[in-house]
Amino acid sequence: MTDCKEILAMLKSAETDVLREGAYLAGESRCEDAVPLLVEMLKSTNIGVQESADDALRKIGGREAVTGVIPLLRFDEAPVRNGAMDILRTLGGQELSSIIPLLKDEDVDIRIFATDILGSAGNSMALAPLCDALLKDPEVNVRYQAAVSLGSLGLPEAAKCLNQAMRDEEWVQYSVIEALAKIRHGSSVDAMVKAMSHSSELVVSMIIDALGDMGNVKAVSLLLGRMETSPTALRNKIVKAIVKILGAKLVNLLPKDARENFRDYLLVALEDEETEVQDAAILGLAVMGGDDAAAGVFAIAARLDPDKDQDRLDDIIGSLSQMGVTAVLKNALRNDDVPAALLAVETLARISDPEVETVLVNAFWQGYITVQRAIVAVLARIAGPGSTEFFMDLLHKHNDGKVLKSAASFLGQKMRHLPAAGALFELLDHQYDDVKEAGLEACVAIGGEEMQQRFRALFKGEDETKRLMAVYALGRIDANANLEILKTALEDASPEIRKHALEAISTLCYQNDEWQNMLAPRLLDENRDVRQTVVEIMGRCFSPEIVPHLLNALGDADDWVKVRALEVLGQRKVLAAIPDVMVLLGYPNKLVAIRAIECLGSIGGTAAFQGLLSISNSEDYELMEAAEAAINRIQEEQEREL
Repeated sequence: MTDCKEILAMLKSAETDVLREGAYLAGESRCEDAVPLLVEMLKSTNIGVQESADDALRKIGGREAVTGVIPLLRFDEAPVRNGAMDILRTLGGQELSSIIPLLKDEDVDIRIFATDILGSAGNSMALAPLCDALLKDPEVNVRYQAAVSLGSLGLPEAAKCLNQAMRDEEWVQYSVIEALAKIRHGSSVDAMVKAMSHSSELVVSMIIDALGDMGNVKAVSLLLGRMETSPTALRNKIVKAIVKILGAKLVNLLPKDARENFRDYLLVALEDEETEVQDAAILGLAVMGGDDAAAGVFAIAARLDPDKDQDRLDDIIGSLSQMGVTAVLKNALRNDDVPAALLAVETLARISDPEVETVLVNAFWQGYITVQRAIVAVLARIAGPGSTEFFMDLLHKHNDGKVLKSAASFLGQKMRHLPAAGALFELLDHQYDDVKEAGLEACVAIGGEEMQQRFRALFKGEDETKRLMAVYALGRIDANANLEILKTALEDASPEIRKHALEAISTLCYQNDEWQNMLAPRLLDENRDVRQTVVEIMGRCFSPEIVPHLLNALGDADDWVKVRALEVLGQRKVLAAIPDVMVLLGYPNKLVAIRAIECLGSIGGTAAFQGLLSISNSEDYELMEAAEAAINRIQEEQEREL
């Protein structure tokens, strides 16, 4: 390690790089003799030199560094003074005996600097001198900074002198209040409340906020006692503080007479310009409830922009739902104001009360179509058997696609209401595809022999879409009972129908011995998507008997069928496939070649490893990279087995 003498020589250099290197070495070796030179470097106009000196002084630390930097607090140039301040904030706690005397300096700025530095000391020994400065220094800015620093220290013992300083002038009171809010000492509650009687409205407002932040229950009775005599703006602040202290649920624990008055104050606070005050009032009223409270809260929610105020609106809707089914919600459902009606629907959707179902059903036919859609979507989720006739009525009378979809979901998937089977089946002729799909899923959910007979008859028709729906439904309801139809569907002219028939048959792969005999011939299907589907099903329903068919698929005319077959053989680690897979390593389509490499990596074993080595030196970067990854995979697998 470079000794201090060499470092000192470097710090006297005129070369910037040498200076910076010297500063670095001084810091690393904790060379105290270098402190005076490092302090001089802080005055440099070169930022790099300044930063290297700053870093070194922080590493050296101790009395030498602190006493060396202190004189810079009197330097004319502000950047140098500020840099010195920052260093002393970090190091001052190590050498309080050099900082504390500065509190008696004749220069006001030095006393301010000293109080600032002590706030970062993290040392309880700074408490007494800071309190002394707070209570006795003739300069208001020193007292202000002393309070700030006591708050930064966060020691409970500081509460005593801070409480006394509440009698100081307004500028100091600001910092005292903030400090007390950070310390949260119980003794400060009385002092802060007493100060309200002789303080400006702005200071009183700060005190109220601070009491709310402190969360001391002791403050509640004291704040309640001041509500009657406080102007509206301050009273609203008190409302916010009390809700914050007690929590919304505990507001109901106030004495009965105080509770009634407080509820009135909460209603007034809803009209406050400050959002935080409104929100506190909303939280309190959500617990106390009442139609008048709900109306006031609903009015605020209705004014919000759902996009810009999304989070706040969500919270308010939560409060409205907590109040239950109120008059304002019922009235809004029948209102010409569509956004208000939708707000009511969203609120009701969150209320766990049987009355919600009745309210929404009764309001449905009186609303605009947008509102009807929202209502029926909620009812489809929350309604029970009692609303079955309502939904049946919708199927017969309504013509809106979204409404019909909700009705189909309720009657089909939720209730499996057999009397609705005919009307739901008719939805398969609807003009919109999404309604047809909803009707189809509902019919599948109801199932039963009668429904299957409908679909069997549908399959015999000429309409391709209806045959497709029939195959889908019969496969979902009972593939085994409809096996003959599914066999017929495998020969349908439509590739989509053949694919759906294959998917239906695949559900029987571990239940029925015939499924494989029906599946394999479709590897010769003229449509590549059908052949891909066969390979994918073979992967899901894998058995050793399927391997020859998968190997045949490697020779398919379509590259994507090859790719799917390679993926299945790799996933199933089919050792017998290695020779056929290796043939594809030189395939012209690079995607197939890469999948072949990955397949060998997944299968593993000596033969696969050797095949991969043969291509690992390929001139094609992508093939080489894929081969290396596959080889690593085989090696990792072997290591795990060991």
